[in-house]
Amino acid sequence: MAKKQKVVLVTGGAGFVGSNLIERLVKDKTNKVISLDNYFTGSKENHIPGAQYRQGHSKDIDKLIPEKPDIIYHLGEYSRVASSLDEPGLVWSLNIAGTFGVLEFWRKHKCKLIYAGSSTKFNKAGDNGIEGRDLAPYTWMKAANSELVKNYATWYKLKYSIVYFYNVYGPRERAGQFDGRYGTVIETFKQAYLKNKPCQVRQPGTQTRAFTHVADTVDGILLVAKKGSNDEYGICASQTYSLLQVAKMFGCKTKMLPQTKSSRSGKAFSSAEIKKLGWRQKKTLKSYIAEIKTGKK
Repeated sequence: MAKKQKVVLVTGGAGFVGSNLIERLVKDKTNKVISLDNYFTGSKENHIPGAQYRQGHSKDIDKLIPEKPDIIYHLGEYSRVASSLDEPGLVWSLNIAGTFGVLEFWRKHKCKLIYAGSSTKFNKAGDNGIEGRDLAPYTWMKAANSELVKNYATWYKLKYSIVYFYNVYGPRERAGQFDGRYGTVIETFKQAYLKNKPCQVRQPGTQTRAFTHVADTVDGILLVAKKGSNDEYGICASQTYSLLQVAKMFGCKTKMLPQTKSSRSGKAFSSAEIKKLGWRQKKTLKSYIAEIKTGKK
């Protein structure tokens, strides 16, 4: 008798991290993998053979996904700090109204939820005195959603895990100055390097990030899905680099841009909890950039 398929739902499945997650999930033929994406930053170019794709707003998840999932990976939210200051209404729609729809869907089906929180809430106050969670509409709403997930689990006796990403880079990453305003640092710098253009760095350039490869990130997500239980897990590289250091690693000239209200530094946060489950960092930014420069990527 054929084994019953496990229904796996990924919101944001046509995006950067979501598509890399789906690529791993479809390798297990007992999974029926469904993506729900509004294609705000996702792309049909990221579709993975073997997965099903539904298009729409996550607030309408109950209408768009008639299947009963065994697990939900909720990655489908607005995910940029600086630009959220210019469009709080859009962030509210995607991250509050949309996520509320997902949580109600979760409550209805009583499956396990893996929620991608924002690590920015852990940043201490900078020179402006503003704590990480209060930097911008995005950071505040993501912090609130993490709290709501935990409360839903308590109120309705549900299973969950929250994972925190740290400046993820790798295949299918978006480039900001070459691909609109929602790009990420490493791909933007990579494209500058490949096009022999200067890396655009926000002043002062000394702000640091714990850049973490998407493969390591997906390893962590899947491990938490399998072994995590009603807890929070940081998936974070152990090294930090300033933006100027990264530009130097690429060998690019730099063009300094004005500092934004949301400029901040990030440190390498503890991954102690996920390491207890067996996670280990396998990729480094230095080796990734070296491979790009030797023409391997």
